[in-house]
Amino acid sequence: MKNAKKVIAMLLALVMVLALCACGSKTEAPAAEAPAADAPAADAPAAAVETKVLKCAFNQTIENPEAKTLQWIGEKLYEATEGRYTIEVYPDAQLGDQAQTLEQVVMGTLDMALVANAIVETYCPDFAILGTPYVYDSIEHQQKVFESGKLADLYAETEAQGFTVLSNYSLGARNLYTRDKAVVTPEDCKGMKIRVMGSDTCIKMMGLMNGGTDGIAMGQGDVYSAIQTGTLDGAENNIITYVDLVQYEVAPYYNLTGHLMIPDELCIANDVLAAMSEEDQAAFKQICNESIAYMFNLCAELRADYEAKAVEQGVTITEADVPAFQAACAPLIDEVASRNDMTASVYEAIKSCR
Repeated sequence: MKNAKKVIAMLLALVMVLALCACGSKTEAPAAEAPAADAPAADAPAAAVETKVLKCAFNQTIENPEAKTLQWIGEKLYEATEGRYTIEVYPDAQLGDQAQTLEQVVMGTLDMALVANAIVETYCPDFAILGTPYVYDSIEHQQKVFESGKLADLYAETEAQGFTVLSNYSLGARNLYTRDKAVVTPEDCKGMKIRVMGSDTCIKMMGLMNGGTDGIAMGQGDVYSAIQTGTLDGAENNIITYVDLVQYEVAPYYNLTGHLMIPDELCIANDVLAAMSEEDQAAFKQICNESIAYMFNLCAELRADYEAKAVEQGVTITEADVPAFQAACAPLIDEVASRNDMTASVYEAIKSCR
């Protein structure tokens, strides 16, 4: 028993010695400096970028080249602003017709809208010069005008109305399409009731083209039924829109008058644009300028296809006497161009791009 107590005592002593040795060999690490109160932790995740989605109204299908161009702008804008902005397209007049959507932009309840020049003309009458019949020699001439930067002073006029024009597009030459017969000369369409866009210029133009019966302004959504019931004898538009809206079903004669290459303006609410940083604004405007070539190239690829589609659907495509229609519309060009210094200046800019 005595020997057992000795053994236990020796073992306890040994354990204490080892513990003391271990404590003596321990090295304390220096205390780390506390990070500054406003310094992020080294391993903290980067703050998520909040993407502002700009709603853009469009009155035609999502397959339309202009809708595809808007989607392209949205993708490029997202990249250029590192995810801060993009665009969501609302096609098929989901948010209202063109007049309604531009009004929403002006009121600040909608970010953007792509609308016909005729709609912008109701806010800024000087835009009429861009939509005057036979003012462009060709689609290439029109693209050159839109990319030239020579329309900046005209665009600036819309800012007082609450919106800014970012870019201009065109789906190509507009032509007459009719319900009951082909049209070759102005005499052939004398007295016809033809739908046009809601601007004084377009209404007067049709009066000159068909012997005095002014064009009838009507929303695009009502055109099909109006031709079908005989309220209209026809309408006028580019081949892409004509086919996309299947209006060949009620007006199977497509007549190549080439009277208008009406622009479509991409408009944004002033407040929405002003909310962007200067860098993001600059990137957005640059992308919109680049989108003009994208859009015109896309349309060039599609127009021949759309003509073929129209023929497949039984459409009769007729070459019109363009010089005769040009002569009929010449007084309107002179009248619009000479309205004031701005229209005269823009007309000179258009001619300088020929």
